[in-house]
Order: sequence, then structure tokens, then C-alpha cells
Amino acid sequence: MERDVDFLGKYRAVSSKLKKRFLRKPNVAEASEQFGTLARTLENQECAQYAGLCCLAQARCEQTLANYPGEAHAITEAARLFLQASEADRSLQCTHFDEHLNAAINCYNHAMRILTEQKQPALAATLSLQLGNYMRGIGKPSEAMGHYQRAAELQFQHPLDCLTSLGHVASCKIDTRDYEGALTVLTEMEYLAKERGTCPNSARLMGAFTDIVASCEKTRVLLLMLLQPTPQRIRPEHAQTLERYAWESIGDNDAATSCLSEEMFLLLQSLVMACQSKDTESLKLLQTDLWPHLSAEQNHLLHLVISELDNPSGEGV
Repeated sequence: MERDVDFLGKYRAVSSKLKKRFLRKPNVAEASEQFGTLARTLENQECAQYAGLCCLAQARCEQTLANYPGEAHAITEAARLFLQASEADRSLQCTHFDEHLNAAINCYNHAMRILTEQKQPALAATLSLQLGNYMRGIGKPSEAMGHYQRAAELQFQHPLDCLTSLGHVASCKIDTRDYEGALTVLTEMEYLAKERGTCPNSARLMGAFTDIVASCEKTRVLLLMLLQPTPQRIRPEHAQTLERYAWESIGDNDAATSCLSEEMFLLLQSLVMACQSKDTESLKLLQTDLWPHLSAEQNHLLHLVISELDNPSGEGV
């Protein structure tokens, strides 16, 4: 309790210096520094939410001084501290209404708006990714999805970063069982990688773009096998994907399949054929061969494919 009284007393003392007095201009820079010092003291005392309030007061001072980088930094610090307070509530299993989390989200959004106005989209995207990672880490992929999408939009001039953020969007959709949505995002990623990652005067993909397209291709095939769309409902681009793995397509040099090793192509081709013929025994044998070539998320999708064929529900996945 003494800490709270001490905090309020010091906070009021610093705030009083900002009041306008006759023939005396308030020393805003000094007040900003003192709010920052008080915030660090409170953080050391494990009073993160109060430290966050001090950082917000510091941000208002920096705004008065027209120091926008300093304002963004102080608001970002406030967001970090509110997240710390939110995490403390969760670890103690305290009853709460996510007030600290909501305060952190508001701070992040404010900081991103300032950075965007100051022509620093890369820094704004970094904050959006941090918030997305936190939301996904606490089991809220639906909320995380929007932050990852925003990061991707801010990173459009940097295709590799943009593709990484879109990959997080697709993963969140998979987490929420929105498999059609994930398929759409991965298809967009593949188009973007081919558009922005192709060598000049050549159809070949450059460096990391090759790995991204290969990963997208594997996940898209698995999602299509999980969804099993009918010929009447399948989109043309998805039908084209499945056509790559027909037996008569061997030797075709599509940009997506050229990113795969010959072994991986043949394994995916066998997977498609086994699913189309509903040969679950062959699928289980293929699972052993595919396992080391797939990510944890892709192996999870493969498990769902086999489970769905083993126990067809008669409803959509």
C-alpha cells in the first residue's frame, strides 16, 4: 500500500510541474525525464501497470515537445508494460477483464499510427508482429490474424517479410480450422512469390522465394486433400494444382513443382493418388516417408487427412 501512496505522490508532484503559471513556462522535458525515471522504478518494484501509466504520461510530454520518435518509444514501452501486467494476471489466475491487454493493444495501435505517419512502416510492422505473436501465444489466433495481416500490408515493399507475415496469417487460419481461408492465403503467397521473386530475364525463382513456394505448395496440397472439394466447387487455380500431380503430368516443369525435389514431388503425387482412391493403408505408409520432409504444421494436416479418410464424418472438415 505504501508503494501505491508513494507512486501517487511522486506522479502528482511531476504532473504539477506541467501546470501553466503566470510568467513561467513549464519544463516539459524535465517532467518527461522524471516520468521515465518513475516508470523504471515502478517496473523494478513489479508494478508494471503503474509503470505503464507513467510511460503514457511521458508520451504526452514528448507529444507536447513534438518529439514523435520519443512519443512512439514511450507508448511502445507502455504497451510492453501493460502486456507484462496482463501476463502476471494470467500466471496468478486472477479474475480480470483483459483490461491490461486492451490497454496494451490501444498503445500498440497508437504507436503504429505515429510510426506510419512518420514514414516508418517497417517499425510499425514490427510492433504489429509482436502483438500478433503475443495474441497467438495466449491462444487467441483469431485476434492474432488481424495483426499479422496488418504487418503484411505494411511490409508490402519488402516481399520476403510480407510473405513471412502472410504465412502467420495462414497458420492462424489453420489453428481456427478455417482451411479454405488458409488455402486462399497460401495461393496468394505463391502468386506474390512468383511475381516478386523471379530472376530478371528468367522464370526461375531466387533464393528464399524457392523455399517459400515449396512450403506453400506442400501445405496447399495437404489442405486440398483435407477439404476434398468436388469438381463443381473447386476453384480453377486449385484444380490446376491437383493436375500437376496426375500421373500424366510427370516431366512438366511448373514453377511450383520445380521448387520441389524429385523425391518430394513423387511423394506428393502418391499422396494425391492415394487420397483420391481413398487408400488409407497406402497413406499410412506414405506418412512415414513424408514425415521428415514436412513441418510440424504440415504433419498435423497430414494426420487430419488420414483421420478424415479413416472416419469420414459426412460433414465439412
